[in-house]
Amino acid sequence: MKGKKLIRKATVQDVKKIQKLINFYAKRDKMLPRSLNELYDSVRNFFVYCEGKNIYGCCALDIDWEDLAEIKSLAVARSRVNNGIGGKLLHECLKDAKKLKIKKVFALTYVPEFFEKFGFSLIDKKDLPHKIWSECIKCVYFPDCNEIAMAKEI
Repeated sequence: MKGKKLIRKATVQDVKKIQKLINFYAKRDKMLPRSLNELYDSVRNFFVYCEGKNIYGCCALDIDWEDLAEIKSLAVARSRVNNGIGGKLLHECLKDAKKLKIKKVFALTYVPEFFEKFGFSLIDKKDLPHKIWSECIKCVYFPDCNEIAMAKEI
């Protein structure tokens, strides 16, 4: 019998499972890898999709400025892809952003088609504030990043 399905805020006990999920896709060049240190620092930003004690999806809302936040590390276990979990996780982050009175969210992604389904539009990365680039400078792909910038007003 399967356990209860739910989306909830992540806890520190979830961090290693979140990392495993994210880095599964990072090894396949589908998203950027995340270190344990980075995930522990940002665990409060994450929502997870659970079935019983298993985590099958994650997504974070990272506040960048008074009116801007980033959707980060949206990942769904390969065994659960195409079941609407990514959309539910994104919805939770957008709901959280609205609660915090964030006016605009953006994502840097390799899968723009997914975000387009939820009302995100392509934007030029150069239009993002310089604060965002502080993380990019540390990235192994900088300055030759192939991620696509997308944004949504909320």
